[in-house]
Amino acid sequence: MAIVDAQPEPYAFTPTITLKLKVTEAAGLPVHAIALKCQIRIEPQRRKYEPVEAERLYEIFGDTQRWGDSVRPFLWTHVATMVTAFTGETIVDLPVECTYDFEVSGTKYLHALEGGDIPLVLLFNGTAFGKSEAGFSVEPVAWHEEATYRLPVKVWRDVMDIYFPNSGWLRVDRDTIDALTRFKAKRALPTWDHTVAQLLKEAGEES
Repeated sequence: MAIVDAQPEPYAFTPTITLKLKVTEAAGLPVHAIALKCQIRIEPQRRKYEPVEAERLYEIFGDTQRWGDSVRPFLWTHVATMVTAFTGETIVDLPVECTYDFEVSGTKYLHALEGGDIPLVLLFNGTAFGKSEAGFSVEPVAWHEEATYRLPVKVWRDVMDIYFPNSGWLRVDRDTIDALTRFKAKRALPTWDHTVAQLLKEAGEES
């Protein structure tokens, strides 16, 4: 299996990247279907980082002096799809739903990147349905099936620009929302951007 392309999906319900997955049956036997599951992991140690990226990644990996120990592969997401009947090889869409929730490590990591590629490894499992002399055959997808892919950062940014143009979102407790609302009202601030900017200013952390 191999990823041959990645594209933003502009019409999904949630931000989605469509990976083009090539599935090959080397023996040339007809495949009736595959119920395919995939774990996608980010391998951050497989790329270099600019100083501004390293600063943004402090919350995840700590100081760069510790990166030899702290920069390790981590789970991004799980996905699944059905591969329909084919013989030899086929290309199927593997939709990857994305989130802009900054409490998720994957989002923090992806948001920190200025450009280049995101090193991914895709680990597959599932069930393959074929034909045999006895009728149908059922076999598990081998655990060693995997693929690597360098997803352009631009693809992820393009997806986020479609669904969250020039913005993102933060999840906070209701008590925090109430406190922010009081702060905003007392200072007659017009937007939440102005509210957060004022808080940063008063804390001496202006952007």
